[in-house]
Amino acid sequence: MSFRDKVDKRLSRKQKAYEIESLMKNKRSEDFQVIEEVFDKSTLMVIYDFMNKEIIDEIHGVVNAGKEARIYWGKNPDGKELAIKIYLTSSAEFKKGMLPYIEGDPRFTHVRRDTRSLIYTWAQKEFKNLQRAKEARVNVPEALAVQKNVLIMEFIGKNGERAPLMKETVLEDAEKVFKRLLTSVKRLYNKAGLVHADLSEYNIMIWKEKPVIFDVAQSVLVRHPMADRFLRRDLENLHRYFKRQVPDIYSVDEMYEKVVSGGRK
Repeated sequence: MSFRDKVDKRLSRKQKAYEIESLMKNKRSEDFQVIEEVFDKSTLMVIYDFMNKEIIDEIHGVVNAGKEARIYWGKNPDGKELAIKIYLTSSAEFKKGMLPYIEGDPRFTHVRRDTRSLIYTWAQKEFKNLQRAKEARVNVPEALAVQKNVLIMEFIGKNGERAPLMKETVLEDAEKVFKRLLTSVKRLYNKAGLVHADLSEYNIMIWKEKPVIFDVAQSVLVRHPMADRFLRRDLENLHRYFKRQVPDIYSVDEMYEKVVSGGRK
C-alpha cells in the first residue's frame, strides 16, 4: 500500500467516525449517555456503526446485567424490538470459563488467547449457534447481527419487558413444556449438531406459553470431546426441575436415549 493510500484510508476512517458522531447527536438519550460512560471507545464505535447501518435506531435501559455481559432493550427503524447484548471486554475471569467451550471446536481453532479476542469469538460463537438452532426449528431468539463484542438479537418480550424465566413462572402445563424442551434438545443435537451445555430453568424463558432457549454461546458441537458429558448435565437439570411437576417423567437415561436416537450431524 502506497503512502497516499494509507493517508486516504486514515482520512476515510476519520470521516466515518465524524459522520457517525454527527448521526448520534439527535439520538442521544440518558440511557445512551450511561452506555457511553460504561463501555470503551471500540464498543461505542460498533454501536455507532450499527446505528449508521440502521440496524439499531434506539437504545434504552438495561434488561439484564451479569458479570460477562449486559443486555439492553432497543428498536430498529421499523420499531421492531431488539435485544442488544454487549459482552464486557474487561472480564478477565470470564476468559477462564470460556476456554473449555472453545477448545475442541473446529470452527475456532485459530483464536488468539488474549481476553479481547476470546470475547469477540464468544460473541461470534453465540451468533452462529443461534443461527444453527433456528435453522433446526429450535425456539431461540433470532440472531440479527454481530460485530466484535456486540450481538443484536430478537427481543423476547414486549415493550421493553423481557419474558419471564422458567424459574420465575408457574407452568400451567408442565408436562407439555417438558416435552417441548426435550424435543428442542433432540433437534439441537440431531439437526443443529449442538449441545446447549448449560441448559436449566435460568436460561429458558416462557413466552406465549412456549419455552424459548437462550444463552447459547457455550453450546458445543456434538463432536466436541465434552459434548456427551454436557448433554447429560443438561438432561439432569431438566429432570431435576420437572420431576415433581410431571408424573411418570422419563429417567435421565431414557431422556438421553430419546435425544441421541436419530444420528448425529
